[in-house]
Amino acid sequence: MPPRTIQTRPIRLAVWLVIAGVIGWIAAFALTVEKFHALTNPDAGPASCDFSPLVQCSKNLDSWQGSVLGFPNPILGLTGWVAPIVVGMAILAGARFARWFWFAFAAGITFAFGFVLWLIGHSIFSLGTLCPWCMVTWVVTIPTFYAVWVQLLRSGVISPSPQAIGDSLTAWVPLMAFVTYAIVALIAQLRLDVIGALF
Repeated sequence: MPPRTIQTRPIRLAVWLVIAGVIGWIAAFALTVEKFHALTNPDAGPASCDFSPLVQCSKNLDSWQGSVLGFPNPILGLTGWVAPIVVGMAILAGARFARWFWFAFAAGITFAFGFVLWLIGHSIFSLGTLCPWCMVTWVVTIPTFYAVWVQLLRSGVISPSPQAIGDSLTAWVPLMAFVTYAIVALIAQLRLDVIGALF
């Protein structure tokens, strides 16, 4: 029996994947450039994304958390953000993906989401900084995670029964992302006094 292929074409998801992928890739590229600049010019001074002791990327890039897999984290972004772009463009071009493909794609997005949450925690609680380009990555990863899993529900990838749940959750994806942003912002405020530091 051939693998089951999902017949729905999630155009809105596809457009979002392309937009999020491009934004995420640009953020990863900017961080990679900053890291290479710091390595080749160690005495060059603050990075272009260092705005204050609180809002900066140098501390994050120089920490062990910034190279947790043995190489700079932005390299993960340079490679990883290509996947949403390719998947989104393929959907727009009319591609249909098998069930196993959606699960593999969702697994990658889930890893990215978990990794981002881990980095958020370390950025706020261990490093005491808010990295501008890192925050751009957070902003696009969070809704991408929700959007992909809602699509898996509504398209019947997981099983036919939760499709109605997926349909009802589709309109709530922006709110789920916003609530997650608000929780992160609240934690950052309570821990770092962001408003006081900035104003």
